[in-house]
Amino acid sequence: MARKVQMILLDDIDGSEAKRTVTFAVDGKGYEIDLNEANLDKLSEALAPFVDKARRTTGAPRRTAARRTGSGGTDASAVRTWAREQGHEVSDRGRVPKEIRDAYEQAH
Repeated sequence: MARKVQMILLDDIDGSEAKRTVTFAVDGKGYEIDLNEANLDKLSEALAPFVDKARRTTGAPRRTAARRTGSGGTDASAVRTWAREQGHEVSDRGRVPKEIRDAYEQAH
């Protein structure tokens, strides 16, 4: 028997269907939130004055070995977020495909 499993993200603010998961860090603590287009815009607008004045770091904060992709210790969550922003389909769990890890490393 064939089976198709579909995951639908729900916006953590209002419960509507979310567009993507956003990963960010504040005071060394990492966070993820699922947001729809309107709430993504609100978050971007709220953070814009701070992002404009901030310095970029060399990478996402490392948390645990389980969150790494296995290629140089890059945070799998950061790779997944980047991949989705680039239009790639990537699962929420498990190993990130090598071609996506390689593309992420090349872009960063």
